[in-house]
Amino acid sequence: MGLLAIQYKTLSDAPILIAFNREERYTRKALPPRIQSGRPRVVCGIDHSTGGTWAGVNQHGLFVAALNAPKRAVPYDPRSRGMLCKDLLACANANDAIERAESELLTGAYAGVNFLCVDQNSGGAVYGGDSVDVELLKPGLHMLSANRLDDHDDQRQEYVRRLLTLHRLDSSVAFLAAASGAFSRTTDVTGRRGVIVSELNFGTVSSMLVSLTERSQKSIMQYANGSPNEAPYDDYSALLRQVLSTERAAQKKAKNQASGEKESELSDVDSLDV
Repeated sequence: MGLLAIQYKTLSDAPILIAFNREERYTRKALPPRIQSGRPRVVCGIDHSTGGTWAGVNQHGLFVAALNAPKRAVPYDPRSRGMLCKDLLACANANDAIERAESELLTGAYAGVNFLCVDQNSGGAVYGGDSVDVELLKPGLHMLSANRLDDHDDQRQEYVRRLLTLHRLDSSVAFLAAASGAFSRTTDVTGRRGVIVSELNFGTVSSMLVSLTERSQKSIMQYANGSPNEAPYDDYSALLRQVLSTERAAQKKAKNQASGEKESELSDVDSLDV
C-alpha cells in the first residue's frame, strides 16, 4: 500500500511537488535515501529484502514511485516490484519510464502495483492490477494510492485532498509545510479520518517530501525514517541536488562540445583557399 499526493505544473518555479507515505510490514527493513552507483545517478531508499526501491529521483529529474495495488492473479514467484521501480529510474524521461513500466507489467510477472512516473515535461500513472493501463497526468493536485488517481471513493485520498486544499499551495514551502502536517495525521478515536496506518504487523514505515524546481540547487528532499507522526523529517536535499547537478554538468559539457565543434567548422571554412 501507500499514499501519494502530487501538485503538478501549477507553479512555474516548482513544477513537481510530492508527498509520499510508504506502508509495509514492520519487519521489512530498508535503508533511507542515498546516491546509488552507476548511471544515471539516482537518489533513493533501498529495500533490504530485494535491493529494490519504492521511490526515487534520477539525474534527469525523473521521479518514480511504486505503490502496492490489489491483483487477483499473482504469479507464484513474482519479480520484485521494487526492482522494477529501480529499473524505471534508469530511464531518461517519464515517457520512457511509463512505456517500460507498461511493457513489463503486461508480462504478468509482478504482483499488483501502481507506478507514478513524472518529470517536468510529462507524467502518468501506470496501473498494474488485474489489468494494465496508463493515465496521463494533467496539471493540478492529484492523489494516488492502491486505487486509481483521484478516486473519490478512496476516503484517505479525499481526506488528504481536503487537508491540503485548506491551504494556499502557492509555493513549494507552502506545499511541503501543508503536506508534512497532512501526511502525519493519525486516525481519530473512531479509527477513521487519518492518514497514518498503524496495524499489528503493518503500517506507515516512512515518508518522503520532494520539491523539484526549475533551479536544481533549490530542489528539496525530506525523509522521515519511520512513521512521520513519530519520526522527524530529515533533510536529504544535498543528496538530491548532487544528483541533479550531474545532469546540469552533462548539459554544460555537451553545450561546450557543440560550441567547440561549431568554432572548428568556422575555422575550417576560413582556412579554405578561395
